[in-house]
Amino acid sequence: MDRKRLLDFFTSLDRSFFIDNEYKEYAGQDRPLPIGFGQTISQPSLVLQMTYLLELQPDSKVLEIGTGSGFQTALLAQFAAAVYTIERIPELAAAARQKLEQLGYQNIFYKIDDGSQGWPENAPYDRIIVTAAAEKMPLDLVEQLAPGGRMLIPIGPAGFQELTLITKDRQGGIRTSSVGGVTFVEMKGKYGWSGR
Repeated sequence: MDRKRLLDFFTSLDRSFFIDNEYKEYAGQDRPLPIGFGQTISQPSLVLQMTYLLELQPDSKVLEIGTGSGFQTALLAQFAAAVYTIERIPELAAAARQKLEQLGYQNIFYKIDDGSQGWPENAPYDRIIVTAAAEKMPLDLVEQLAPGGRMLIPIGPAGFQELTLITKDRQGGIRTSSVGGVTFVEMKGKYGWSGR
């Protein structure tokens, strides 16, 4: 993935466009901001880092768990062939879809669900990105990762997780490595740390 092309597009993407509340004026700051329903839009530097670590290719088929504001989705759609994005909160899903369609993206497919078990009907995926934290490795998602694929997910308890890069080799072997400490909202459903 061309880092300069990513950076150029990233800096041209207006983060405030994806925020519909009183925090809109803080969109230029490098910090997470509330977007309602207990969810946040991640800090821009982390969104950029995660997108770069995915190593998107023009023919990549991407699964995104947690559409949220749609900011991360726009970056994925710009550099991949297709993005399958799942959001559990209907109001956020509808707002993000409206914005992304307004920007002209036609390679995004939307689903309302908690995302914990992925979107098996369209698997496998070359890239998977999860923008909510799982307590443990989500095996359902790992199964949906194509050989040669890459997946990014925060794993750990409430309050602090390790941003984990999972790669699957051509034989289906799995390798994991930590990219650093992060704090994300909880992934609901099978792999969250509460409410199961």
